[in-house]
Amino acid sequence: MVQRNAREQGFYYELNAPGFENITTMGQELSPEQPDGLSYTYTYGPKGLAGLAHNRYALLCAVFASIGGLSFGYDQGVIANVLVMKDFITRWPITPIEEGFMTAILELGALIGALCAGIFADSYSRRFSIFISCIIFCIGSTFQCGAQSLLQLFIGRAIGGVGVGALSTLSPLYMAEISPPEVRGSLMALEQLAIVSGVVLGFWLGYFTRHIPGSVSWRIPLGIQIIPAVILILGCAFLPASPRLLVLQGKYDEAITSLARLRLRTIDEARNDPLIQIEFLEMRVESTMIHRTFGTAESPKSKFSFADEWNSWKRLLERNNRDRTMVGVLMAFFQQWSGINALLYYGPILVKNIGLSGGKVTLLVSGGIGIVQFFAVLPVIAYIDRWGRRPLLRGGSIVMTLSHFSIFLLITLFASNWASHPTAAWISVGFVYLFTAAYGMSFGPVAWVLPSEVFSLSMRSKGVALSTASVWVNNFLIGLITPVILEWSAAGTFLLFTTSSFLAYVWVTYTVPETANMSLEEIDQDGMFRSSVGREEVIMKAQIEEDLGLRELISLQLATESPGNSQH
Repeated sequence: MVQRNAREQGFYYELNAPGFENITTMGQELSPEQPDGLSYTYTYGPKGLAGLAHNRYALLCAVFASIGGLSFGYDQGVIANVLVMKDFITRWPITPIEEGFMTAILELGALIGALCAGIFADSYSRRFSIFISCIIFCIGSTFQCGAQSLLQLFIGRAIGGVGVGALSTLSPLYMAEISPPEVRGSLMALEQLAIVSGVVLGFWLGYFTRHIPGSVSWRIPLGIQIIPAVILILGCAFLPASPRLLVLQGKYDEAITSLARLRLRTIDEARNDPLIQIEFLEMRVESTMIHRTFGTAESPKSKFSFADEWNSWKRLLERNNRDRTMVGVLMAFFQQWSGINALLYYGPILVKNIGLSGGKVTLLVSGGIGIVQFFAVLPVIAYIDRWGRRPLLRGGSIVMTLSHFSIFLLITLFASNWASHPTAAWISVGFVYLFTAAYGMSFGPVAWVLPSEVFSLSMRSKGVALSTASVWVNNFLIGLITPVILEWSAAGTFLLFTTSSFLAYVWVTYTVPETANMSLEEIDQDGMFRSSVGREEVIMKAQIEEDLGLRELISLQLATESPGNSQH
């Protein structure tokens, strides 16, 4: 292994090339006996908070893109308060079925939006698709804010759901494709921070406006959700295009320009920067692989075709993509079935048995869970690329399992008479918050990170869309099933989520790969997934690396940075 750390052009980088100790062999002709592509890593700077500061422009772009998550979280936080406001109840005394439909219709709209985003993100662009999604969300929010009937409110929820679902696909997708490898996890964890921030903001805003006379009490919080969407609409004009999508479309000059902006280089600097060229050539290698495999031209899509779209979606279940698809879909499944929504349902009942009531219950449970999640995500943003995805998921699932099981035992032993066992009741609340913290540091943020990393460029938009659709389907099922299970057995509910969290640990341990500190193209290499590319495609990739000059560039760079040739 050759490894050097150096300071050059004001930035830090690192290159590893395991298996290529004799660098001069890299330029030799490939043979079937030695088909492997390059294996190396590189970074533009340090990891963690220092890395975020170093990649400040990419950070700014990711913050803007994460506003889509803020809109999603805000709606979750505000609607619970709106449904119990005095004027709202007096104006529209809805039945429990209608109340459930109020939540379900947004989730069904979000399911449609998530799947549609997978189509338009490739047909047009990531930025334009985000722009249109925000417009749709604003239309839905306007309907909700100005609703004069329950039907108008339902229509607004459905339209807004389409926008929310599309943004929940597009924001992580865009953030993954603009991020440098050393801070990609940190930047994408901003999505969960934005969601939780939206939940907290929506909850507290609704809480403080609940006593305002008349419909203003609920129209204000429903109307304010337009503001972040408008900010993102304006920000889309300044966001750089995804360089990876530009390469896929054959727009190489535009891709270099976008990549230079994201890595804080001028065009001239980018053309002479070895790391920029390595990253650019990686994109070209993957793009060329896609076009040769599927027989497509390196140009933008000219015409929409249902047959082509159907064939693209079917590829998610083919041998090359099956394991990746399962990682994305099951990550969303275990995120939702971790039990976070069950605690939101049963938490108020649990705390009421301690002797609290009314606003105090709402504050302690709903408000407290949001705040705990917010602070739990912060260290993940700073250290996810140091700690890795798998350790966070495994550690989080263990703590979630123990928390659920502890609550199950306490309910089984003391639920019949909480008043006589206040200590046990308070311990139960403690486990509620312990679970929330574990979720906020594991499946909360990582479930948005991994699906955007594991798919190849050709399938990334549709893979992320399907994974996000899984979030909304399971979110809908949880909301539908949890009240029924709770009525049957509160203890049984937590036993169910104990089992789910334990299965998540087993699944992560034996199935989920580690993607930290790797470029998106490197993640796509042979061996990471059992259903990854076959031997013929590995040989093809290695030959493309040779043809495009990536192998030669790596060889020259490693030779330049070898101890004998150091310029430092």
